[in-house]
Amino acid sequence: MNGTPRLRSAYPSTPGSVRRTAATPPSSGNGPVARPPLPPVPLAPANASSPDSLIPEHLVSYPTQRLWATLAYSFLLVWCLFDWWKLVEAEATSMGLFLKWLSIFAIYCYGLPILQIPWLEWSSAMASTAFIVHGILVAMLMFRVPLPIEGWLLFFTKTLFDREMSVSENSVRPASILQNSSLIMGRQIINILPEGSATMNPGGLSFCIGNNHPSVQIPIRFNQTSPIHIELLRFDFDTNSNESIILTSRERKKRYEDKEHHIATVSYTAKKPGLYRLHKIVDETKLEVQRRMSDTLVVRCPEVKVSAPETDKCIGDLSDLTMEIEGTAPLKIVYTRTTQKEESTHHFQSIQPENFASPLLGSTRANTLVVPGSPDFSWARSQVIKVPLNESMTPGGTWTYSIDEIHDAVGNVANFSIKGEDGEHLYPKGHNLEHSFAVHERPVAHFTGCDSRNPLKVANGKYTKLPIRYSYAGPGPDDTSHTLSLKFSPIDTLTASGDHGETVSFTEFDAKSAGQTPQINHPGLYTLVGVKSKYCDGEVREPASCLLLNPPEPSLSITSENINDKCAGNSIGLLLDLDMIGTPPFVVRYDVITKSGVRQERVEVDGLRHQLELKPKHAGHFKYRFTSIDDAVYKGHRLTGDSLVLEQDVRPPASASLRKPSGPIDACIEEPVEIKVELTGEKPFTLEYELVYGGSRKKFKVKDIDSDVYKIQTSSLDRGGEYSLALASVTDKTGCKIFLNSEVKFAVRHQRPRVSFGHLDGKYRTVEIEGRRISLPLRLNGRAPWELKYRNIDDTSGKIMTQTLKSTNDFIKVGSSGTYELLEVSDDQCPGTVDPKASNFEVEWLPRPQIKVADTAVLIPSGDRYVKRDVCEGDVDAVEVSLVGSSPYHVGYRITHKPSGTIHPKEFDAALGLATISMDTSKAGTYEYRFSELSDSLYEHDSKTFTPLILEQKVNRKPSAVFTKPGQSYKYCKEEISGDEVIPIKLEGLPPFSLEVDIKHQNSARPETVKIANVEFNHYDFRIPHRVLSLGVHQVSVRKVRDANGCQQKTNYDGPKVQVQVYDVPTIYPQETRTDYCIGERIAYTLSGQAPFEIFYDFEGVQRKAKSQTTNFRRIAEKPGTFTITAVSDKASNCKASTAITKIIHEMPSVKISKGRQVEVDIHEGGEAQILFEFWGTPPFEFTYTRSTNARKGQKSRVLETRHEVSEEHSMVIQSSQEGTYEVVSIKDKFCSFSTMVSGGEKGQKLLQF
Repeated sequence: MNGTPRLRSAYPSTPGSVRRTAATPPSSGNGPVARPPLPPVPLAPANASSPDSLIPEHLVSYPTQRLWATLAYSFLLVWCLFDWWKLVEAEATSMGLFLKWLSIFAIYCYGLPILQIPWLEWSSAMASTAFIVHGILVAMLMFRVPLPIEGWLLFFTKTLFDREMSVSENSVRPASILQNSSLIMGRQIINILPEGSATMNPGGLSFCIGNNHPSVQIPIRFNQTSPIHIELLRFDFDTNSNESIILTSRERKKRYEDKEHHIATVSYTAKKPGLYRLHKIVDETKLEVQRRMSDTLVVRCPEVKVSAPETDKCIGDLSDLTMEIEGTAPLKIVYTRTTQKEESTHHFQSIQPENFASPLLGSTRANTLVVPGSPDFSWARSQVIKVPLNESMTPGGTWTYSIDEIHDAVGNVANFSIKGEDGEHLYPKGHNLEHSFAVHERPVAHFTGCDSRNPLKVANGKYTKLPIRYSYAGPGPDDTSHTLSLKFSPIDTLTASGDHGETVSFTEFDAKSAGQTPQINHPGLYTLVGVKSKYCDGEVREPASCLLLNPPEPSLSITSENINDKCAGNSIGLLLDLDMIGTPPFVVRYDVITKSGVRQERVEVDGLRHQLELKPKHAGHFKYRFTSIDDAVYKGHRLTGDSLVLEQDVRPPASASLRKPSGPIDACIEEPVEIKVELTGEKPFTLEYELVYGGSRKKFKVKDIDSDVYKIQTSSLDRGGEYSLALASVTDKTGCKIFLNSEVKFAVRHQRPRVSFGHLDGKYRTVEIEGRRISLPLRLNGRAPWELKYRNIDDTSGKIMTQTLKSTNDFIKVGSSGTYELLEVSDDQCPGTVDPKASNFEVEWLPRPQIKVADTAVLIPSGDRYVKRDVCEGDVDAVEVSLVGSSPYHVGYRITHKPSGTIHPKEFDAALGLATISMDTSKAGTYEYRFSELSDSLYEHDSKTFTPLILEQKVNRKPSAVFTKPGQSYKYCKEEISGDEVIPIKLEGLPPFSLEVDIKHQNSARPETVKIANVEFNHYDFRIPHRVLSLGVHQVSVRKVRDANGCQQKTNYDGPKVQVQVYDVPTIYPQETRTDYCIGERIAYTLSGQAPFEIFYDFEGVQRKAKSQTTNFRRIAEKPGTFTITAVSDKASNCKASTAITKIIHEMPSVKISKGRQVEVDIHEGGEAQILFEFWGTPPFEFTYTRSTNARKGQKSRVLETRHEVSEEHSMVIQSSQEGTYEVVSIKDKFCSFSTMVSGGEKGQKLLQF
């Protein structure tokens, strides 16, 4: 048998198997079979493949080879359809693709028979036929010839290959972008319910929760209904989330009912802040009750805390108080400020953070405070706001700031005052609600009794207190401890003018009381430089310096002479001449030793010499011993030596004498005259005297005088003239009457003394040279000497000066300018008057020469000098200075160069008031011109009064610019903006620089100049502007450079250069002129140049690169953003041409009704429900919505009406009282639209064209 029997319908045998079966010799089971002789050489093994097959079967079986051939053909066919789909999308044809596929199919059709795969071994005619059929098919596909089955091919290819590259360089399916069901979401179903209503917080009360109020009761009023289900919504301020609150049956039963009006009130206990709203009310009929849409705010109770870094202040300091307020903004605070003199109330309103927005700020408040689609409650959160309060604290004393009230935006009031208003919360005041300051007076210190004219004299080696007065401008504190800061220079280091020298020491003294001052003993100059109390820095007033001196010790020498009685010749006393050395005044102490004991006496001497007459009043032996002497500095200086001890026997007679003054006695009119009488002898005495005037004599007698000195006082003398007072006699205890001839004459003035200023050149005004002592003439009436008091009105210290005058036409010498005023005058005895018409005299100084900057000079003041504008090295510059004074002028100045330190002294003479100074610009650096000497025809140069004029000018070095790599060649692309090679330039000078660069084409005789400004660094990468470039070779050189100082330098013509080669660039153009696109649309461009191209673009800040093998480039808009083609390059030039083709991709508009959910709202008859539409996109929005019948079982919903609305905002609320199902069917914004309605058999979206 020839193999296994097969049916006629069976799969045919493999050709190789058939051959193997035919080669098997027949066999018989009845005996041995005779075999033919073996051939000499076997042709092939029995199980080998056909000799025509290229791939042996034992490597790859024939079915597998046929499968691979089929898969290869299927892959080629799909690939061909893919290329055809690209041509369909581009609406183009391609000869290149036709030749490509003609070659591929030729290789396949003629190459497959060569493999000799069983069942695929067709003949050459069959292969040619297959190639012709495929060639015709390829031609029709690649040249877009219509085919009968093109529709099926399009459907199959679109299903298989409908993926495109998006602007994000992702392969996307356009269908997934165009068919977006999330653009229109939500529906609202309105059901009409029976009548009934519920209202939360009908009274509009304010609620807050705090430490003293952990919960509040929110009333809910029900009208014509009995609820069995009450559900509230609480919106949390911090998280913007909401929670549902369902009242329990126990809470619902706690209610107040008004059965007459069918009203019930239920109170809900709120323990958390938030916005509360009625969400759902179900009555006994299982129907939802109509509820009024109103929101109730429960916020944090307002709080405040007052703080300050310190409690002690000084007069004039700022309070630096901070009020930290916490509550719902905007807030209002009322506080009281109490000082020593008054109490005042103040308030701050509208306390809120910056850029704060709140629905509570409006003049009218809406029922609902939640913006649909934007549940943002940041405005209701408790804000912590710090309010600084800075007030100047004057006067001193206790300042108290006390918080009275805080108001928040909701209407809650925290009242901290004693008396509260009805309905307000009363809080006790804590330490955080009050703050008190102790405002202290600033101390004042100065020297008393010691200044530059009255030094302090102290004995050598002795300590003394610095006479410092410490006080306060106002009431001082109990604690007067303070710190004094002193500066001291020893006496031998003081300058010639008496000021501090080079040796200066500083010290501080801590005093525990106002009267405590430092002890000093070193001679020198002490200056008070500072004073500070426990809390405040004080003020040092004049006099602020005190000079301490150590004068020599005092000494005494005595010369004595006896005094004898002329009648009896007895000694009646001693006449002593006292000569003293020391500091007047002196006090000389001596002991008088008699038989009755020792008596101590003292003599006060104002000068260095004194004559002392010792006439004892009683007879006896007297011994005088001088023991000690005091002067103004040394006290109790002991005296020793025999020459200081004197002895005498004395017996004096009775006597009386008038104690005459050293000069004539003048009496003032209408005043009495007093004259003392000295009596000697034995008491008591009887004295007789006479007063003689105008030829009349009046006698007086005084008895029983028990003292040694008697004072005679006359009555008031009303008439002027000559008077005489004479002693007639004296009688002592012995009864001896002794006649006397002691007489004193005195004159009584006929008028008071008078003073006035005299004229100088006929006027009470003079102009003199400064520093010269000026004698102001006076006219005096009276008797010398006169004591005159006057002042300089222009002296701010108000010092009153006193001078003694000796002649009627005397002068007062002054050394300061100003208006001098005569205050009062008195002569040697009587007070006088000042002539008011001639009481003022004006003194002015001739102006000292001054040098200053001329008005025409442009200089900038900088501290103690003027700065002239910078100049460049080698520039010509000058400055004008103005001279004020009396010409001619002599000016000396010096020029200092930095950093070399070279100094050049110079001087010049000027006849006019304006001089021009040439500036030195020979080398770079800073020049200082110090005008230190100036004199004119009136004044010589005085360094003490002259203030030098200092000018400063900086001379800047000239900049330079060179190529970093001179002679190098660079490559540029024509019309390309970025990506070119840069030409590095090295710059020296002060940035920013400005450059001028010459670019010369090899075929042009005249170069193009490029100006570059604001080069910020000393290295610049120069990119040549393409406007000056053309195809070919260019020579580039630096022509000029200027730096920030304004200095410039030109480069020589033969300076270093670089070479630039310019190539042409590819271009790209949009196929459409519009700019705005919608998601799902395609953005197409046309390229020029040589493929392949590289396209660089930016999408939403991300740089991307795409390749195109053809002259077309297209991307589908996957998501919104800005799509900008930034550059394109091709293979020919390797140039990257920059461009900026921008397309804006807009998001598809979307709309949500009822937050994108299906919401059912039950209303009562006559009531209304709010339908919230929320939009996303670019306003204005146009949308169409329908109202359909509510779906019922077994009934199909039908559209009752269709409406079209326009909204300028991102949300819109429509009130509706009609029952039905509301849905949006189309939405359109400014750029795009989307619709779910069937129009022409498809849903879609499009870009709006206006």
